[in-house]
This record gives sequence, structure tokens and C-alpha cells, in this order.
Amino acid sequence: MRLAKYLAQAGIASRRQAEEIIRMGRVKVNGNIVTELITLVDSKTDSIEYDGKIVGVEQHVYILLNKPPGYISAVNDPWGRATVLELVGEIKERIYPVGRLDYDTEGLLLLTNDGKFTNLMIHPRYNIDKKYEAYVAGRIKDNELMILRDGVDLEDGMTAPAGIHLISQNDRASIIRLLIHEGRKRQVKRMCAAVGHPVISLKRVAFAFLTLEGVEIGKYRYLQQDEVNRLQEIALHEL
Repeated sequence: MRLAKYLAQAGIASRRQAEEIIRMGRVKVNGNIVTELITLVDSKTDSIEYDGKIVGVEQHVYILLNKPPGYISAVNDPWGRATVLELVGEIKERIYPVGRLDYDTEGLLLLTNDGKFTNLMIHPRYNIDKKYEAYVAGRIKDNELMILRDGVDLEDGMTAPAGIHLISQNDRASIIRLLIHEGRKRQVKRMCAAVGHPVISLKRVAFAFLTLEGVEIGKYRYLQQDEVNRLQEIALHEL
């Protein structure tokens, strides 16, 4: 592969930044300084150094985390709040969240160091289903459920049709299950608020065919390769 791509996959810098690093003469291949961007390398046979240190491409890892509320879905937080990476501290690879769950939202969150996989999972054109259980204020009516199913007019446009199922309710609150494939910021909360039922608590219970079965809150598991392959197939099938 091209040297800049190798450096990017190793987490040194973005592809464009890696090209500048190469131009500056900060990279050696087999002991020789390289400045040509077209340089090709083989990770199995070539020794690549950046500022005198050997660079190795990390093996891709894929994590399913049962996120508790009270954690930021980010690598770091400028306000010092706890991040989801603190829950997976034993993992040596430099992973990051695939999309995000709000600070007070819990449930299924994927983490990886595979940028291509992340794009397949979060880009809206790939239509990956996400299932949520929302505990909302008030007794939700049939016509309000219909609005959620057909699409809600939000400030950034109409939402796509959603799968909606009423689980239970009383005069003070309702529990509903929502199946959506869009990934707009705070979408479920905004949809529920738009029909007059603000979310009290929210949990993502499924991502495509993945569920939280066997994963306690605050714990995680590695995805199997066949699960990763199936997720990629689902995304590409939706193109």
C-alpha cells in the first residue's frame, strides 16, 4: 500500500497529514529517508520508521459496549467528564466510538479502530437499523404514535418512517420501542418531544442484528469476525 495510507492506518495522522510528514523527510523505509508520496510499502517485509520510532499498523478490533448513562461517547472531553474509553481501558488498541450515544443515554455502542467500518455503520445512506426503548412523559396517544411512524417534521427536515411499538403506559408515562435507520443528532429525543412526550430515559437495545444479550451494563465483548462481515454486508446491500 502507499506509505501515507500505511501511516494513516497506524494512527500517526490523517492521510493528508501523513503526506506532509513524508515530504518533510520524517519517515524512513528500511533505514532510508523517503520523501516520494508514491512510495509503496509491504507491512510484512518493510521496516517503517516515523521520527526514529518503528511504526506498526494495529490489528482491527471491534467492540460491543453496554454503555451506562453518565459517559461521553468520545475519546476525550474538554470538560473532564467520563468517556466510554474509561470502560474499555484494558484494550491496548486506539479505538473510538462508532457514532455516539448521548451522555444520559445507555445501551449498545460499538467501538473500533477501523475507519472504513465506522463509515459504513454511521453514514445515513447505508440504512443500518437501530432499536431504542424510550421512557417518555405522559400517556402517548394512537395519533401521536402514527406521527412517529410516518415521519416527524423536525428543524432539519422530515424524519424517515420508523417502526414504533407501544410497550406499556399509564397516566404519567409511556414506554415505546422505536426502530430507526437515520443517525441524526438526538433524533429519538427530538421526535418524542415533537409529539409532546419528552424522553425521561433512553436505551439503545439493538444495532442491526446485534443485541445486549450477555453483556452487563458497563461491560463489553469483542465482535466475532462473522458478525463484522455480516454488518458490512448489510450496509453494502442497502446501497
